[in-house]
Amino acid sequence: MLLTAKELAKALDVHITTIRRAYRTKRIPYERFYKLYFFDLKKVRSVMRRDGLDLSEPRGSGRAARDRRREPPARPADSPRSVKRGRNF
Repeated sequence: MLLTAKELAKALDVHITTIRRAYRTKRIPYERFYKLYFFDLKKVRSVMRRDGLDLSEPRGSGRAARDRRREPPARPADSPRSVKRGRNF
């Protein structure tokens, strides 16, 4: 039985974005019908078992693995701000 990406995500208890990322990187098998993608649950589970895939964790150091926030540049604690802000302006 073929499942949609949403149904597969529900069956595997992962987010649909995780499924999309997995089939775009060709980590799980799929059948394509025009613009629609379908998945055979047995084939997906056998590939996951064979390759030791755990879709709940991001692989490598991709965008999802990195923290997107950057730390502000360090400035000395005793130096005042160079620009006036707020009510004191």
